[in-house]
Amino acid sequence: MSDASSEASPPAPPATLADWLAHCERLHPSTIDLTLERVAAVARRLDLRFECPVFTVAGTNGKGSTCAMLEAILQQSGYRTGVYTSPHLVHFEERCRINAEVVKAGLLLPHFAAVEQAREGAQLTYFEFTTLAILRLLSQCGLDAVVLEVGLGGRLDAVNVIDTDCAILTSIDLDHMDFLGPDRESIGREKAGIMRPGRPVVVSDPVPPQSVLSHAEAIGADLWRFGQDYNYAGQQGSGGNWQQWSWAGRSKRYTGLAYPALRGANQLINASGVLAALEALRERLPVTAQAVRTGLALVELPGRFQIVPGQPTLVLDVAHNPHAVATLAQNLDQMGYYPRTLAVFGAMADKDSGGILQRLLPMVDNWYFTDLPTARASSAAELMQRWQALPKTGAGAAQKATASCHVDPMSALQAALGEADPTDRIVVFGSFYTVGGVLQNGTPRLAAKHLG
Repeated sequence: MSDASSEASPPAPPATLADWLAHCERLHPSTIDLTLERVAAVARRLDLRFECPVFTVAGTNGKGSTCAMLEAILQQSGYRTGVYTSPHLVHFEERCRINAEVVKAGLLLPHFAAVEQAREGAQLTYFEFTTLAILRLLSQCGLDAVVLEVGLGGRLDAVNVIDTDCAILTSIDLDHMDFLGPDRESIGREKAGIMRPGRPVVVSDPVPPQSVLSHAEAIGADLWRFGQDYNYAGQQGSGGNWQQWSWAGRSKRYTGLAYPALRGANQLINASGVLAALEALRERLPVTAQAVRTGLALVELPGRFQIVPGQPTLVLDVAHNPHAVATLAQNLDQMGYYPRTLAVFGAMADKDSGGILQRLLPMVDNWYFTDLPTARASSAAELMQRWQALPKTGAGAAQKATASCHVDPMSALQAALGEADPTDRIVVFGSFYTVGGVLQNGTPRLAAKHLG
């Protein structure tokens, strides 16, 4: 008879959110597996459904800003909202907001356990497992509206197991081409997969790929196209600065709107798409003009052209592809004159880091390349090699720029702070890991460090 005490005990179930996340990382050999069948099967076993209107947001850039503005306006209208976004900057819980508050870790635990039981041994990626857990939580919170951000692509993204009531496509550009295709037409076709027949789809991209328009027509979606079904106009003040803007849709107009609290030239396009989506669902979710004004005035989203108070000026931006960095460069150019611009940069290995660096070469005087805490990232040394290989003739600041390598984003930022004058500007940009690496202690403490 064997000694029971000598037999191996079954592993204890995960007890904390950190335990569950570690468990999710071990389940699937790949970080990304773009198939929907496994996720859909688990969602059916979970009986995952929403009784309230759902907005699903896909696109290359502008998704997070769009989600935040939708949330802010709906909140000001008195609706109980739920938002799912990814990735996070510092803490996993940032991916889920209920009534504009980041969810507490403890609320997620029973939903991770439910997904574990419902998967019945199926291999889910980290993203798929965690998405299902958050969707289950949101589905049981008695919400009035839910906003879901697509992680990658659209057609085969785990978020797409939920039928949207209103799809929003932000900008469509070249990113994740290994998964989505080599050009905008291919990428647009994948992102168009979140559309549903007969339901509104708001296309914020001013020049959308034909594949997006063709798919909307083929399935009979209610297409709201920027420049045709809705538009905006900026209004200049006496000093030549843009002071207000107006918006017009199919049957609604807003005039004398203040600029959104989110900074950047691209935010009016994002805000316009948000107003179109709200008009499209106005019968189910009516909003007032005051809610629109107040929501846009109060909206917050860390890491999107975020300017931290203090000297030197500190800008944080998760721009991590050439299209987003082109917008970042435009926004930096509109900030006014700074004697020098210093840049902290870290990026994933699959990004076009050469194209990204090329966009900012003319305005950066000192580069601080950083390693990131993931095997998927380029090393600081690799980024420096790509920077060194770029032609710099006639590129302004690039001709005399310096560069250095650092072990993590905070070390890179501290090095930049040590060399910057109070009147200079430091830009921290690239991967979410880069910006999150300097936000890990919170912006007030960060501001105090560079004020001192």
